[in-house]
Amino acid sequence: MKHDLDQGAVRNRLLTTLTAAEFALLAPDLKRVSLEQGYVVQEPLQPIPHVFFPEPGVVSVVARTSAGERLEAGVIGPEGMTGLAIIHGIDRSPNEIFVQIPCRAWRIETGRLLAAIAESTSLQNHLLRFAHAFSVQVAQTVICNGRFTIDERLARWLLMCHDRSDREDLPLTHEFVSLMLGIRRSGTTMGLQRLIRAGGVTAKRGIIGIRDRGVLIEAAGDTYGLPEAEYERVMHYR
Repeated sequence: MKHDLDQGAVRNRLLTTLTAAEFALLAPDLKRVSLEQGYVVQEPLQPIPHVFFPEPGVVSVVARTSAGERLEAGVIGPEGMTGLAIIHGIDRSPNEIFVQIPCRAWRIETGRLLAAIAESTSLQNHLLRFAHAFSVQVAQTVICNGRFTIDERLARWLLMCHDRSDREDLPLTHEFVSLMLGIRRSGTTMGLQRLIRAGGVTAKRGIIGIRDRGVLIEAAGDTYGLPEAEYERVMHYR
């Protein structure tokens, strides 16, 4: 099927690294949409109607308990896609996915994505490589939550958000950061104050500004870098 979408104009790495033939399977069904902060792109335990390929911005994958406790398990930006359950043959997930930093995204109906995957094993394998890389990120989040300090975790999280955004000033409140990291608001405030004094960030109401990534990388220590390196390793095969 012919399409008018220019692959070179797309700002999602999963889509831009597809072969022309693979991209042609998806392009006629891709629709560019705007995703505002807080928009829920995947409801927990509900059929997944659409998959999104974000452009610069951040969406959060949040794990929930039956009692309603919530904690961020991972983040996705222009390196990836939502709806990973779909490519594993599963139509829903207990996780919630919502927009953390507003972005544009390419949306495709789940049925059309599955039809394209059925036509191309190489397309399926490409998407599964991202699923593997994301699973490494989730595993790193687990060890960070259990073994590292609030300051290290906060620095890692800010680096991950900055990696996926095309902006230096991130629209994030202390309350939101606390929810995502599973810490008290006072812990977020004190951690940010230490990063401010070190020259890594600035903070004002609703905005955290990234000023020196080197400071953040040093503060993050061993929490940051392994999932990022694994992504490059498994996605750099083409």
